[in-house]
Amino acid sequence: MNMENRFRLQVSLVILLLLGLLAWFAAAFGLDYRFALEKLPLLLGLQLNPEGLLQGVPLTVLLCLVSTLLALVIGLASALGRLSCNPLLYGLATFYNSFFKGTPLLVQILLIYLGLPQLGIVPDAIPAGITALTLCYGAYLSEVLRAAILSIPRGQWEAGKALGMSSRAILRFVVLPQAMRVAVPPAFSLFISMLKDSSLVSVMGLWEIMFLSQSYGRSSYRYMEMLLSAALIYWLLSVVLEVFQHRLETRMAASSRS
Repeated sequence: MNMENRFRLQVSLVILLLLGLLAWFAAAFGLDYRFALEKLPLLLGLQLNPEGLLQGVPLTVLLCLVSTLLALVIGLASALGRLSCNPLLYGLATFYNSFFKGTPLLVQILLIYLGLPQLGIVPDAIPAGITALTLCYGAYLSEVLRAAILSIPRGQWEAGKALGMSSRAILRFVVLPQAMRVAVPPAFSLFISMLKDSSLVSVMGLWEIMFLSQSYGRSSYRYMEMLLSAALIYWLLSVVLEVFQHRLETRMAASSRS
């Protein structure tokens, strides 16, 4: 057995041991597995809620997917603002980053969902949750994208100008494609964090994973069954994202070498 296979075998044994310890930890609570299996389809969103809307995993994935796309747009705009020489754009981007990185996401959710109605704006729960996740993670993505753009050698800009390209064209066709390769790993880490933090929108009454697990746990006094089920679902979703991240990084690395 070569060194690589031996290493993989040892890693597999360690993971199996840790999974065994986790199973022992769960068994210590005397869980009602039949109850957990009965509620699992509801957490997985295999049926609509009584109002005919998404619930469970599909709703959580929808919230994260839409928030991720919007956060990328806002994060890029904020990153460019932080790199701008325009004092207005720089000030707006700096204030935005400071506020949404410096305050808890739960506070931001409540400010949007409970504060806006006092100003005459009454948002629905789903748009309010998406707005909160977008604004919060857009600020973090802004720093990731700004660092990625700054990592591109200045010579790339000078070469583009020597070819007669405008600054906008250099940014779009030369700098950003290279910066995205640098930004992928930390950006995906933020997306995985968003997946878990989306559980905070349960305070709005959205029927996502955490809200359902708390509701069923509270009504049946089976808190541990529901909380561990929710933890397992979040974990599996995170693993899927990590696998996708690894494949994307591999593909981008291969394309950069070709």
